[in-house]
Amino acid sequence: MSQANKIANLQTATRASQAVIHITNLRLRTFIGFNPEEQEKQQDIIINAEIHYPANKLCLNDDVENALNYKNIAKGIIKHVESGRFLLLEKLVSDVLEICHEHEWVSYAKVKIDKPHALRFADSVSLSLEYRG
Repeated sequence: MSQANKIANLQTATRASQAVIHITNLRLRTFIGFNPEEQEKQQDIIINAEIHYPANKLCLNDDVENALNYKNIAKGIIKHVESGRFLLLEKLVSDVLEICHEHEWVSYAKVKIDKPHALRFADSVSLSLEYRG
């Protein structure tokens, strides 16, 4: 196989590739819950997000202008969570999922948020939601 054919095959395979950003164990504090003590004191939460998008051109060149910026996504999540107040975990997870799939390239996103101290005899309570574009 010629070098040109190898490059063409690599480019074809890369066009079909999906990149996956993983944001793992983002530890934040926010007001979450509807019980009086939950509304008076911030609680720890742990966020895990998975964001899929086509890798196409990004794998073939090093163009920062056309990259999905995970730092901006994380900053958006941090700002929203730390400045917000949430009665339900479902609302918080939904909001974070919305931030994760704001960019038009995102084809799939999943967010899981843990409340480590929610139940006395459990390590954590968590909720996850998914988006498919």
